[in-house]
Amino acid sequence: MRLVLREAREAAGYTQLDVAEQMEWSLSKVIRIENGDVTIAPNDLRPLLNYLNVKDRAQVADLLATAKIARTRQRQAWYQKPEFREYLTDGLRRLIEYETEATSMHSYSLFHIPALLQIPSYSKALIEKWRDEISEEQRHFRLEARRIRREAVLQRIGSLRMTALLDESVFMRAEGGPGIFADQLEEILRLEEQRLVSIRMFPFSADAALSYNAGFDILFLGSEEEESDAGDKVNAVMYRETGTTDEIVEDKAVTTRHFARYRKLWEAALNEDETVDFVRKRIRELR
Repeated sequence: MRLVLREAREAAGYTQLDVAEQMEWSLSKVIRIENGDVTIAPNDLRPLLNYLNVKDRAQVADLLATAKIARTRQRQAWYQKPEFREYLTDGLRRLIEYETEATSMHSYSLFHIPALLQIPSYSKALIEKWRDEISEEQRHFRLEARRIRREAVLQRIGSLRMTALLDESVFMRAEGGPGIFADQLEEILRLEEQRLVSIRMFPFSADAALSYNAGFDILFLGSEEEESDAGDKVNAVMYRETGTTDEIVEDKAVTTRHFARYRKLWEAALNEDETVDFVRKRIRELR
């Protein structure tokens, strides 16, 4: 929804301030709607679409229906409850919303097992390292959010395709100690062997340039094949974080460049069977 509204505004040549003045809204309201921080009421959407010259009846009807569903979903969404809103970043809440709509998700990590593949004990071991910077309440709700996200995403496997590309250092860094990390690797094996996720390891010996962008997740909202023919339309978004910030990136050029890099590294990595063999050997070492 918000991507469609932003594209329509840009196609019409209007700024966010133009929209705010025309609709008699605050500029912050327009920004929050386009950022996905708030939904838009159908009664507000009708005049906005008219102003943006969106006149196709079928498209208008679809957008109005989507707005109604989004308003209901946002009121009911677990991550919009006060306790979660207080402790989850804006970027993470937007990521969770995209996870409910994504058709495919690709995770690249240099340091840790991706969040949606983590077992609770591994997640706790990671977040406890930040206890001097993150309060106990925040750690609790972030761990709970990660658990809920994981369950929701794994239930969608079939309609959702997931891949994960992990640097060899991820498998060598025994977060939580040998026992916990071995359990985490057992879970990686389960996910791969049940075809829930396709996982490849990028080995130290690989003859390819390693990405220096740290970790990122790319989520497609439609067919990946459509991305190259989508013009300026955004068909994918990227989530990335550092130790202090996180963000959702919706710029098509940026997401396209990162996904091209992901695919290049994916082809240079060990295949799934070779990765499974490595993980089994690593588990034996840890046990």
